[in-house]
Amino acid sequence: MGVNAARQRDVVVVPTADRMRDFGARLAALLRPGDLLVLSGPLGAGKTVLTQGIAAGLGVRETVTSPTFVLARIYPDGRIPLVHVDAYRLGGVAEVDDLDLDADADSSVTVVEWGAGLVEGLAQDHLEIVLTRPTADEAGETRTVRLVATGPSWVRRLRDLAAD
Repeated sequence: MGVNAARQRDVVVVPTADRMRDFGARLAALLRPGDLLVLSGPLGAGKTVLTQGIAAGLGVRETVTSPTFVLARIYPDGRIPLVHVDAYRLGGVAEVDDLDLDADADSSVTVVEWGAGLVEGLAQDHLEIVLTRPTADEAGETRTVRLVATGPSWVRRLRDLAAD
């Protein structure tokens, strides 16, 4: 199967932060150990809010906060451990390698904010999630979530998500 045949894109409009958390929880129902989610979007787009919803959907009991200053946080108490990474301050793939994310990759769900172009090599199948604010709603809470599935596993799961 060629690369183009193994990619699928879906767009979802999310009107509030609470609905973003709900969307994250729905997405969590599809997650398996070894999954990689790569989140991108401008500051304030909702990357951490989405991750909070994913964590809630996985059953994480701790409060999920941005790992900006610590770079990575591990939440081991959900149905699948969650590794939450902020790659904003990382200068390249070598610095990502220094975090040793692949040590937990097979048994955890890894969510990387600002990871586009840096972490895709951690998993052959991965889900890129691009969050934006529509220009007409700069001051509001509405966000557009673009899901880009890479690999047959994520293409199938996005179809399942769309069917819900």
